[in-house]
Parts: sequence; C-alpha cells; structure tokens
Amino acid sequence: MESLNVEHNEITLVHVLVACARSRDLGTGKLVCSRVRQLGYDPFVSSCNPNLVLATATLTCQAEEALGVFSDMFVSGFDPDKATFLSVISAYGTALDDMYAKSGDAESARKVFSELKMKDTMAWTSMIIGLAMHGHGEEALRTFKRMHEDATVSPDQITYIGVLCACSHVGLVEEVQRHFTEMINVYGIEPTIEHYGCMVDLLSRAGCFEEAERLLEQMPIQPNIAVWGALLNGCEIYGNVDLADQVRSHIREVEITVGSGV
Repeated sequence: MESLNVEHNEITLVHVLVACARSRDLGTGKLVCSRVRQLGYDPFVSSCNPNLVLATATLTCQAEEALGVFSDMFVSGFDPDKATFLSVISAYGTALDDMYAKSGDAESARKVFSELKMKDTMAWTSMIIGLAMHGHGEEALRTFKRMHEDATVSPDQITYIGVLCACSHVGLVEEVQRHFTEMINVYGIEPTIEHYGCMVDLLSRAGCFEEAERLLEQMPIQPNIAVWGALLNGCEIYGNVDLADQVRSHIREVEITVGSGV
C-alpha cells in the first residue's frame, strides 16, 4: 500500500496489527505502531477504534491496558469482533508473564499456568521468560522441555530468548550452544540481536572469550552496544584488559554511528 501511495485508515491498521500480534512478529509490529503515531492516531484515546487500542496495547506489551480496554468495551456498548478476541488472547499470555515479572509470585504463576486448559506458544513462553527473569533458570529449562513434549505447539523466536537467557543465568555453555543450533536448524528461526546478546553474555561470563569473539565475527548483523557490553562485562569479571580495550573501542564506534544517524 505504501509503495502505491495508498493512504492507511484505522481498519487497515487494526488488521495489520492483529496479524502481527497473532504471528508474534514484534519487529513489524513495532514499525506499524510507529506508523500509527506518525499518522496521528493516539492508540489510547477513547475516540479511537477499540480494536486498534487492543492490538497496539498487545504489541507494546501493555497487557493490563489491553485487558482493561476489553472490559471497558462492554461498558461503553462496543461489540467485540474476531479482531478484538485475537488481541485479548494475545494479551492474556503477556499478562501472565507481566504478573510474574511484577510480583515475583512464582507459586501463583505456576498455579495459573497449570490450570490453563489450552497452553499455546505464548503461554509457554510467558512462563519460561518469567522463570528465567527471576533466577529460576533450571526450572525454565524444564518448562521448555515440557513444551517440547506438547505436539500442538512450537517454540518461536521469543521462546528461545527466554531459553537462552535461562541457560545464561545457570551458566550452561554446552546447553546454550545446543539450543541455539536447534533454534536455527530444527525450527528455522533466524537469530536476532537479542539471541546473539544472550549467547555472548553467557560465553563471556563463562570466560569463553574465543568462542564469544568467533560468534561476533560470524554475526550477519552488526553487534549493538548491548552485545559489546556483554562481552565487556565478561572481560571485567576475568580481568581481560587487552580485550576490554578493544571492546571499548568498538562501543565508541557504535556510539558515533548511532549519534550520526548512519
């Protein structure tokens, strides 16, 4: 549409955002959300299409906002449609993770998760990430193993961010490499900067600097400050002064590039 200079409207944006939410394409979703604001739509103003609000809330991980808007729709007299329910379903999985992240109440999160009759990829992923975030790396990996045993779901790129982070927290070098390879070769998931960041973080904190540098050289995308920072952190832990100086040089180059807008 944009290449043909066809103007977007709220209906178009709703369908695109819901498609992104359903496919968990966060990269495209963020671009569309940015486009929403460029076109002058405020997704959290009551005059906007409620489905646009829900889809945007879901993609920006504002799960409580999304579920609240859904509830308000009934009070305001709006009739939810298929797009509405797709957004709410996506928001529910995010809400589970959000609840865990904010309260750290692992037992309640486990109970809610165990009582879910249908556990989709988002529900499994929310639980894995929640556990990994709060230092329960081994349990997160056991949860991922259980997910593997469910033939109705498959891990996606976000699931693997949680898995790699869990390995990083526990310090499982061989296991993280196995999961990284499996992600690419078995599920056909192209690693993002976040995946590489998790890998470099673990390898660096384990003192595996040659492996970390080799991975950086093989990356098809340019490392950002976070990735270089993960390597620098490992250098500081082990007192690797020479490599630390090289990493700081790379960080300055990235800062200059970002600052120049190149």
